[in-house]
Amino acid sequence: MSINLATLLREGTKKSHSMAENVGFVKCFLKGVVEKNSYRKLVSNLYFVYAAMEEEMDKLKEHPLISQIYFPQLNREKSLEKDLYYYYGPNWRDEINVSPAGAAYVQRIHEIAANQPELLVAHSYTRYMGDLSGGQILKKIAQQAMNLNEGVGTAFYEFEEISDEKAFKSQYRQALDELDVDEATADRIVTEANAAFGMNMKLFQELEGNLIKAIGQMLFNGLTKRRKRGSTEAGLATVSD
Repeated sequence: MSINLATLLREGTKKSHSMAENVGFVKCFLKGVVEKNSYRKLVSNLYFVYAAMEEEMDKLKEHPLISQIYFPQLNREKSLEKDLYYYYGPNWRDEINVSPAGAAYVQRIHEIAANQPELLVAHSYTRYMGDLSGGQILKKIAQQAMNLNEGVGTAFYEFEEISDEKAFKSQYRQALDELDVDEATADRIVTEANAAFGMNMKLFQELEGNLIKAIGQMLFNGLTKRRKRGSTEAGLATVSD
């Protein structure tokens, strides 16, 4: 019996996908509210996550299932290194730390790679398909919100080895559908994909406090400037009178 794993994953994670999009940090991002310090912390966490996932997938590239969805052209570790160099400077490796949510995410990846490697399919699907689907939109938002020049700070969203992202996604979905998995294994992969969405949500939630503080500071600074400008204008008006 054929298992349409791509469809099962899409349908089985709809609720989690919607919940992730409604986390405060993500909602702000999609509306163009992006604070550079919070964003670079997200980039550093993603670096640890992708480094772990890509390390394990490379080790398992001969595995009967992982080999079928192992596409090195998807790898994000090197592109994230470029972004970290931009945001933290040449000593970025000494500057970044994985957060508690990031550490739990990384631990889970290593754990399943050692004990249930087939579940790495869920993590690959959750991250890479999301990156391919919304990457260009998020790149433009980040550039506009943080006043970034083209080619700096957004390497994460660039898939230089993939010329047609839409065609590649179709290829990836086909590879998922051709995996030799039974119904029980497919169900476990879908369950793990929902857990992966939850781990990503926790990464975003950790950043909300910093983002709220930054927005509050920006509003305060704007209000202070308006008050100073108002006082100056009032003083000028008095002199004129």
